[in-house]
Amino acid sequence: MKRLMMVPLLLAAALPAFAQDLLIRDATVHTAAAAGTLKNHDVLVQGGVVRAIGPGLAAPAGVPVVEARGRPLTPGLFGGLTGLGIEEVSGEAATVDAGLALGAMVPAHEGSSWRPEFDVDVAFNPHSAAIGVNRIEGITFTVLSPSALPGGSFVAGQGSAMLLDGRYDAALAGSRSLFIDLGGDASQLSGGSRAGQWMLLEQAVAEARAGNGDLLTRAGRATLARYLAGGRVVFQVDRAADIRQVLAFARKNGMRPVIAGGAEAWRVAAEIKAADAVVLVDALANLPGSFDSLASDLDTAARLHAAGVKVGFSKRGDATHNARKQRQLAGNAVAHGLPWEAALAGLTAVPAEAFGVNDRGRIAVGQAADLVLWSGDPLEVSTYAEQVWFKGVATRMRSRQTELRDRYLAPEGPLPRAYPAR
Repeated sequence: MKRLMMVPLLLAAALPAFAQDLLIRDATVHTAAAAGTLKNHDVLVQGGVVRAIGPGLAAPAGVPVVEARGRPLTPGLFGGLTGLGIEEVSGEAATVDAGLALGAMVPAHEGSSWRPEFDVDVAFNPHSAAIGVNRIEGITFTVLSPSALPGGSFVAGQGSAMLLDGRYDAALAGSRSLFIDLGGDASQLSGGSRAGQWMLLEQAVAEARAGNGDLLTRAGRATLARYLAGGRVVFQVDRAADIRQVLAFARKNGMRPVIAGGAEAWRVAAEIKAADAVVLVDALANLPGSFDSLASDLDTAARLHAAGVKVGFSKRGDATHNARKQRQLAGNAVAHGLPWEAALAGLTAVPAEAFGVNDRGRIAVGQAADLVLWSGDPLEVSTYAEQVWFKGVATRMRSRQTELRDRYLAPEGPLPRAYPAR
């Protein structure tokens, strides 16, 4: 236990608080790029950017050195589609800003509750306790995912990729996406039928092209029109038949589709590859949770990869507070046939590319130095992150959970443990 607690502190102590320059020496560098895995290599970071990768690099004067001693170094990991920063306590409505449910609040003369212009980015709180808990386990960026709620629309709204380094201006340029939930779970928002979803989507597209109509507001029409000009749209969809409809709809309307969920995606892998779409799977989904996922299987990621589909990972259900379990998804996919390097790419390079975050997700010269040094294989649940860097700056490896742990493991003093030491 002492080693687990002391190593991160020693690493942090070796680095100036705001350093953007460092040399990480003798690491097993998992680049998540064409170079693959490089054993006994050094990574030189200057100005927050990777400047050189190679064996035996010299540290420039004044640049601190971290001795990796062969331990794995990876890019910062993708947290999946989450509510990190827009959901604090899922059971407390006042702390959840992910969904819009105008419902009866919308007067008849103002049209429907469809609001594709709804953008959750503006509610982002970089100091959410949930962010800290996941950040110290290697999660450096996420994509905010709006939720489709009763009283709202299955066109849930917009969200962007967010850097989790504590800044307020955390949205990463070029990553904004529109989110649409489809299938059986969303049928209650489309008149009780998934066929109604396609009818309403076609109407919305027609209104966006014409610039008038009753389903969308003027701002909603303008928003949707932007996605009809090559915009990125995330479709939450599982059933193979629905995925085929998604691909056809996206192709017809000039959208770049990302498929989230994709429980039955392996059945239409050839069509997905032809569309150059990315699939974000939950590799722990091995049983049908609904009639939309009857063909769900633990080897879905491996089958998609074998067919040439780009595969990433996103946890479903409790994704926000357990984004750190992304590593478990990837490791589970490896156990069921996905190559290890492809699994790491599914946590790094694949989602970064899918959401236009082109300067992250890989360890390569010119890339931002968002890095994680691990105690062992990063896809093993027993492994932990020893240090996380954002653009070469070492993050404080503390969270609400570690603070509570330390408070209640400490010997009792004159005051109850609930009172912090002064």
